[in-house]
Amino acid sequence: MKSIYPILTTVLGYLLGSFPVGYLVGRLYGVDVRQHGSGRTGGTNVWRATGQLWPPLLTVLGDIVKGVLAVWLGRRLASSELAAALAGAAAVFGHNWSLFLGFKGGAGGMTAGACLVMLNWLAGAITVPLAILALYLSHYASVGTLTVGVGGLLVLLILRLATPGLPTAHVLYGLLAAAGIVWALRPNIRRLLRGTERRITLW
Repeated sequence: MKSIYPILTTVLGYLLGSFPVGYLVGRLYGVDVRQHGSGRTGGTNVWRATGQLWPPLLTVLGDIVKGVLAVWLGRRLASSELAAALAGAAAVFGHNWSLFLGFKGGAGGMTAGACLVMLNWLAGAITVPLAILALYLSHYASVGTLTVGVGGLLVLLILRLATPGLPTAHVLYGLLAAAGIVWALRPNIRRLLRGTERRITLW
């Protein structure tokens, strides 16, 4: 019976991730964020679509909660790091390709960062500040999100080599989350390479 738990928690993680926080917040403010900017449901596009501070803050908070709950449920229901890792990765995929939005969504940075912190606090404590720094220095939201995904994977690999006791499932999470983020950000990566990516101009 326990063998089905990782499958169950993966499905639950995907459904949690699919909950379209940014879309619903935008609707509360009278905007369909899918019709603005990148068309994504993450905090950056919610900010651009609404032009206000509270909608993106609420979106970021909701996207973080999705990741926290996914990993927590994986551990709680299955008592397994593999289940927790798969649930976290599924939440990232659900956020990026939401069941409730025709398999569209965001880029997964906030949800992935939350999952990483929940799975391995040290990896999260290293990666999240690096992502914030990358965002601050580059002014590109996509660079910050890529740092969460690819940077998180690299940090987990380094920690795995330095501490053999680190669950391999954590590295699996890092690999899946990075793949989901990079795939979702393919258009942004092309624009970054061409120098046409849109910057954040708050600072």
